[in-house]
Amino acid sequence: MQGKTARYKELMTTSIAQAILQGTHCLRKAGVAEARREAGSLAAHVVGRNRSFIMAHADDSLTAEQLDTLRAFVERRAQGEPLQYLTGHQEFFGLDFEVTRDVLIPRPDTELLVETAVKLLSNSEAASFICDVGTGSGCVAVTLLHELPHARAVASDISPAALVVAKRNAARHSVTDRIDFLLSDCFARLAEHNPSPSPFDIIVSNPPYVAEHEFADLQREVRDFEPRSALVAGDDGLSIIRRLLFDAGSYLKTGGHLLFEIGFQQGERVRQLIEQPVNQRRWKLLDIHKDLQGIPRTVVLQKLA
Repeated sequence: MQGKTARYKELMTTSIAQAILQGTHCLRKAGVAEARREAGSLAAHVVGRNRSFIMAHADDSLTAEQLDTLRAFVERRAQGEPLQYLTGHQEFFGLDFEVTRDVLIPRPDTELLVETAVKLLSNSEAASFICDVGTGSGCVAVTLLHELPHARAVASDISPAALVVAKRNAARHSVTDRIDFLLSDCFARLAEHNPSPSPFDIIVSNPPYVAEHEFADLQREVRDFEPRSALVAGDDGLSIIRRLLFDAGSYLKTGGHLLFEIGFQQGERVRQLIEQPVNQRRWKLLDIHKDLQGIPRTVVLQKLA
């Protein structure tokens, strides 16, 4: 009886601030970086309000259900599950995207890919036609259509589950009428979807680029929770990039662009691939843009005649 009474008193008196403090201690012990911020984000998600509301109402008591839910989320986060999968959301390029464990979590580095594509396409007077290979959550294709109101896109992925998420994100940002989704391994089914030769102005991709032997050393949040097929690309991490270099030209207009993201320390190896005679005949390397950490990240190629 005393145990039930103590539990009742706890539930009646645990404030938002106290729950966040408890969550912070738990996450800090588990080695989670920015433990307080993440505990606060989980509390905001559970309460169904933003961080500003949580701060302004720190002394409000949580309901029993809210407290139990928050503690369950904190425990899952302490075990390594990413915050974004717990809340189901991630901001990208100023837009809110749904994320599940079927898709990679959109990252700030990939915003450079979008920013570069927007600059290239903004100079065109005609409506641009975009292809996003390995669309995942749809963050790249959907953001490009949001930024370019007259553009159209085809977004492909090998994962049916990922395409379900991408379609919901397209609807969330009101671009469904300008995008087609295609279940395809890279370009495998693109020809039957649109047999027109060289239809695209630009092809963009954030492909898998982790080498097989590097997978075990990834951060646990990535290794244990994000989809492996969207991360690993063969023994050297370049198998999908090789396919992009070999196949993309067949689906681009002359003078069109191929943009793709690369991993840490891959810049020189990718440059060597581009300089191979077969690729030199297909592509002109315009740049390899560096991210905010100064790491080569976004490869920009132009299709030769």
